[in-house]
Amino acid sequence: MRRVRLPYALALPAWVWLAIFFIVPIGVVVWYSFGYKPSIFSTNSNDILSFDRYVEALSPTFLVTFQNTLWVGVLGTLLCLIIGAPVAYWIAVKAPPSRRGMLLALVMVPFWTNFLVRTIGWQVILAPEGWLSGMLQFIGVIPGPLDALNTRGAVLLGVVYNYLPLMILPLYVAFDRVSGPLREASKDLGANSIVTFARVTIPLARPGIIAGVLLVYIPLMGDYITATVLGGAKGAMVGQLVASQFQTAQNWALGSAMAVLLIVMIGISIALAALLLWLVTIPMRRRHTLRLGAES
Repeated sequence: MRRVRLPYALALPAWVWLAIFFIVPIGVVVWYSFGYKPSIFSTNSNDILSFDRYVEALSPTFLVTFQNTLWVGVLGTLLCLIIGAPVAYWIAVKAPPSRRGMLLALVMVPFWTNFLVRTIGWQVILAPEGWLSGMLQFIGVIPGPLDALNTRGAVLLGVVYNYLPLMILPLYVAFDRVSGPLREASKDLGANSIVTFARVTIPLARPGIIAGVLLVYIPLMGDYITATVLGGAKGAMVGQLVASQFQTAQNWALGSAMAVLLIVMIGISIALAALLLWLVTIPMRRRHTLRLGAES
């Protein structure tokens, strides 16, 4: 009897889970986005389908929030990469192997506390009557109370603090996989530390860097807790608008349209970043191409 091979059978539970808890909810949100709010006591109706909610979501009033979300998302991800890369490289390469477990545990310490509690902690620190404001006034850095809350800067600080471990962990794995003999071989061939890092470590660690960027950028763009606690009106983000439309305004159609536009914006920005990365690395790929045989 011939045995039937099912190479993808082990992945079937994951696909079922993805379909039930991701694809189906996204489909429901897309369906609601074509509806409207029929009355003050109703949340949604789809008896008349239109793109009016998308037009409303892209109005100048809400478009500013989309721009602010993109600004915070891109800059916050870049800051996490700039801060997290040296930390991950130091833990993976420079730190003694016996202490790497402890250092990684320290990176994970913020996740031992609830996300909301951590964000409220920054609200206490940045408050005009908080200890940071008093210390800065005492040493003469600022003349009056600290005015940092309810700004985009406070939201940026909060998201970098909250999502930085998600950048450090995949970068650590990527740098740790670049074995020491490869770096030593590069130095034996005359490359200094900077050239070795740029020509050997970074290319080999590229999958981990991409994973870290995606792990930070995608949830950061949809974050509404940090914007609600630290941002106020000046630091509003799309996730905050979506939550308010579903919970406060009870306008599920408009909230769904905003959510769909946020997903599209994330997808387009990731595609543009991938295209830019591909264009930038074309000269490097050509320079490293191995050509066999004599050229005519």
